[in-house]
Amino acid sequence: MTTDLPAKASLSQLRTRAKDLRKAVAKARPDAIARVRAHHPEYRGNAVDPGAFTLRDAQLTIAREHGLPSWPELMEKVATELVEGRELHRYFGVELNNETWDLMDQIDETSPVADQERLLYGAYAACLHWLEAGNEANHARGEYMIARAALRIGRPTLGLEHAQRCLDLVLAHPTLMSDWDEPFAREALARSLAATSSPDAARTELARATELTALVANPGDQEVLQRELAKQPWFGLTD
Repeated sequence: MTTDLPAKASLSQLRTRAKDLRKAVAKARPDAIARVRAHHPEYRGNAVDPGAFTLRDAQLTIAREHGLPSWPELMEKVATELVEGRELHRYFGVELNNETWDLMDQIDETSPVADQERLLYGAYAACLHWLEAGNEANHARGEYMIARAALRIGRPTLGLEHAQRCLDLVLAHPTLMSDWDEPFAREALARSLAATSSPDAARTELARATELTALVANPGDQEVLQRELAKQPWFGLTD
């Protein structure tokens, strides 16, 4: 049995519902378990392991509840009802960006290959949509996300390529960038250099990223950068 999408549904609402479902399953709530067993193809009639239930599983459950075979198809259905043309590219750029960052905390090089590819392809897809709908700043931020996704799944050479492309775009188009774009770009480059056995160059980039972070005007943006700089892995560059 499926349910209709709510009026004026948005991907933000659906992503929140998927996160809430994942949390509810993790707590072994009977109603959440029942929803999963009713709609998730791998769990119909089978026991649900709360510890193994991922955000991707929750998204698939939500999609199946609404009669769609997959989360991307649910996303497409909602998006096409809201926007058209260039705005459609912008919409998908935002949604894929947010979804990829959500997955970044759950997927790494030990995850199943299909999950690793989903993370990387989501980053590429977001960047592609921003190439159609945005400017060089959006492109640079897309390159940053690809670099971080590649590092996350153990592909440092690929990460280095995109991190360098990110910084090149930031330096080539300074008037389009925010004051936080360059420190983020150098942070990604520092990680990539560290991961590809170039510690001296990595330290130089990390030091510059730290200096630029201190110059970011908005305290909230500065705090986000500081949190990101504190995150591992740094591939042996920091303790």
